[in-house]
Amino acid sequence: MSKPLLVVTELTALSQEDHQAYCKLLPQLSGHAKIPSEQALAEVLRLPHIHVFIAKTDRIHGALTLVINQLTTGINVRIEDVVVDNAARGQGLGKKLMLAAIEKATAAGATAINLTSHPSRVAANRLYKSLGFQPRETNVYRYTMA
Repeated sequence: MSKPLLVVTELTALSQEDHQAYCKLLPQLSGHAKIPSEQALAEVLRLPHIHVFIAKTDRIHGALTLVINQLTTGINVRIEDVVVDNAARGQGLGKKLMLAAIEKATAAGATAINLTSHPSRVAANRLYKSLGFQPRETNVYRYTMA
C-alpha cells in the first residue's frame, strides 16, 4: 500500500478535524503554548496578514504561521509557531513548510523574513541555516503583562 500524498497548503477554512489535529501539535512546539478554541483559530485564519501553512495527508503533520505586516518602514515578515509532529520528523516536512512560507513572502514583496528559534531546537536551527537564514545580533525583549 502506498503512502498518502503529502500536501503543503495554506489553511484557509477550518474543519473540526483540522482544528483537533492542529491543537495536538502545539504542545510539541512548547509546553506553554496556548491551545486556541476552534472559533479563535478560525478568526486568526480570517486575518489578511496571517497565513497558516499545514503539511497534511489524511491529517495535519506540521504547521507554521507566516505574519506579513505593512509598516511605515516597509513590509515586515516573520515566521512563527513552526512545528512538525514528532512521528513525522526527519522527512522534510519542515523544509516544505518553510519553502511555502518563503514563496508567499516573496510574492508579497518581502525582502527579508525574520524568525526566532530557541537554541535547544537543534534540528530546527540547522534547517533554518540550510535555507539561508542567518543569525542576527540583536536583543530580544519581552514585556509580560501581570
